[in-house]
Amino acid sequence: MSEALRLMAVHAHPDDESSKGAATLAKYVAAGREVMVVTCTGGERGDVLNPAVDLAGRDLADVRRDEMAAAVQILGVDHRWLGFEDSGFPDPDQNDPLPPGSFAEIPMAEAVAPLVALVREFKPHVMVTYDEHGGYPHPDHIRCHEISAEAFEAAADPWLFTEEGAPWAPLKLYYDVTFHKARMRALHDAVTATGAESPFADWLDNWGDRPEKSDRVTTRVECCDYFHVRDDALKAHATQVDPTGRWFTISREMQTEVWPTEDFELAAARVTPHLPETDLFAGLEPGMSPGPLVWRAARRSQLPSHSEESQ
Repeated sequence: MSEALRLMAVHAHPDDESSKGAATLAKYVAAGREVMVVTCTGGERGDVLNPAVDLAGRDLADVRRDEMAAAVQILGVDHRWLGFEDSGFPDPDQNDPLPPGSFAEIPMAEAVAPLVALVREFKPHVMVTYDEHGGYPHPDHIRCHEISAEAFEAAADPWLFTEEGAPWAPLKLYYDVTFHKARMRALHDAVTATGAESPFADWLDNWGDRPEKSDRVTTRVECCDYFHVRDDALKAHATQVDPTGRWFTISREMQTEVWPTEDFELAAARVTPHLPETDLFAGLEPGMSPGPLVWRAARRSQLPSHSEESQ
């Protein structure tokens, strides 16, 4: 294993890696970091969300694997499948059970073991995944959070998962905070100020009691130079993304001006952090010896928004 700093991003389905933190991944690849995306399921219980796509008899799982391969090439990352079965998104009003054997239904130890093995193989200094809400309450996203948080600790323990390789202690664990309300509101306001209709109006109107999450941001990575890579990777998932849809109605120029970062929460660390940060690798150097867990996130007051910082 080389001495480059390494990052592992753990996601639930193909396309999640391109909609959550992709510009940050592309920035680190360009900077010479080693980046691996881990996809927990094949997304086989998803739907075709782009009306222009006709599967022409092909199996959705096969198509999504091809889409994932294209996105990986665009991002320039390494990629591994964990190989679990998509759990689908049961109707909460129907109280439907999870499909037997699906990712969110199998025992936790069975789900986390292959991720521990990958952590010990790839030896990431930084791991990125979703928070305890899963980013949104899809059972696979919540399980993705659970196994990532567990693997961050278990991979370092020589007494756990002894058949999955030699212990490795990642130094920092981050949660993606892409879709927080402050960012959505800032983009919405910038669009409406031009007299145009905001693609986020319904989203904000129906926010309800969902967690706001802006107060959880500890780390803002400026990555606007790589928004085009993010967009190209997202468009590679053609079954899931309509290129004429809301994701692409706001110009990259406006996004760069209004919110040029992707945002994260530092959830745990084996190094003492100095917050706020602008780099997921802040305080890390190749060859650092990992110590014990010294820091866990607590709820904090909100960092200044980009608009407030410019005042």
